[in-house]
Amino acid sequence: MAFFAYFVLHILYTIIWNMCETELFLIGAGPGDPELITVKAWRILQQATVILYDHLANPALLDLAPPHCEKIPVGKQPYGPAITQEQIHELIREKAKKGGKLVRLKGGDPFIFGRGFEEALFARELGIKVSYIPGISSMQAAGLTNIPLTHRAVSEGIWIVTGTKKDGALSNDLKLALKSKATVVIYMGMNKLEEIARLYRQEGYGKMPAAIIQHASLPHQQVAIGIAGQLPELAQRQNLSHPAIILIGEVVGLNRADTRSPTERINQPAAVI
Repeated sequence: MAFFAYFVLHILYTIIWNMCETELFLIGAGPGDPELITVKAWRILQQATVILYDHLANPALLDLAPPHCEKIPVGKQPYGPAITQEQIHELIREKAKKGGKLVRLKGGDPFIFGRGFEEALFARELGIKVSYIPGISSMQAAGLTNIPLTHRAVSEGIWIVTGTKKDGALSNDLKLALKSKATVVIYMGMNKLEEIARLYRQEGYGKMPAAIIQHASLPHQQVAIGIAGQLPELAQRQNLSHPAIILIGEVVGLNRADTRSPTERINQPAAVI
């Protein structure tokens, strides 16, 4: 009996010790191009014990991990069946018991509509050390399409809005954002294009320049440029869907001359398509 009690205590001690020794790294995988992650993220991925990765994280980043690393997909497909946030939390709890470097690899930046802070809070409640490594968000990749987020005397700021709240509704903040001079960036809004366009028309801003960017920073990136009141037509004309971001504001119309893809812009600076 004493031996059994000792055995149980030993197991519990080992689990608690491993969890204390575990460090959770919330890493931003960037907009898509695997070269657009930080040097720190690159280094931690090479030391990872377990990687829980989203579907928007470029698979090439997983190749950086050591051979013994366990790689687990936990991606949430937009508007479809997906692993729940609670299940992800339980995976964090389970894998933390083994110790080592536990990586949560998220598309874009973990703290911009990525629910990364929820996972950080959960891990800290378990006594797990948490480190955050920022990532380039997809809105920042707008520059690769020759669209600046701000420009002097044109845009006085950036208003970032979710297109789909927890209850599935469009954020009320959009009604405030569209009346400002700020560039409006809408994440997770491809399922709300008609509603967004109608709101802009109703408020008298239907002709405001707008862009939809799909697969930002990747070679197969696509961009549709037009006006806010015709967002559904823009998407339909170029067969655009998620993952994509929507940008609305005068900055969209500043310079449309350079329409090369990111790969062409880097490798063939003289080419224009």
